[in-house]
Amino acid sequence: MAQTNARPQGVPHNGTNGGHGEHGGHGGHGSLKSYVTGFVLSIILTIIPLVVVMNDMLGRTATLVVILAAAVLQFVVQLFFFMHLKEGENAKWNIMTLIFGLIILLTIVAGSIWIMTYNQVAH
Repeated sequence: MAQTNARPQGVPHNGTNGGHGEHGGHGGHGSLKSYVTGFVLSIILTIIPLVVVMNDMLGRTATLVVILAAAVLQFVVQLFFFMHLKEGENAKWNIMTLIFGLIILLTIVAGSIWIMTYNQVAH
């Protein structure tokens, strides 16, 4: 049986390719150079705390500071090089929303630590 309005299997009615070969109007992804730069920075930010811990180079507090600083920098590298936070038409709003969320998070964590540390009712 022949169909009169035959279309290839998997092609939607609207004539597009279903978005498989397209990015749906989003800006282009990063270049190979930005991916390699992000990857190298991620590797470096992983190796630094590893070397500090494995060789017992610093005291406990300094080691924790190095680990936390590397983790925060790793977070920033992931956002900017792989999640393309600065790309697109709403880049400014994406960054502002992230900063606002981080402020809320830090407020909740700092407030919780403050309450747990200085709660006089429990003593």
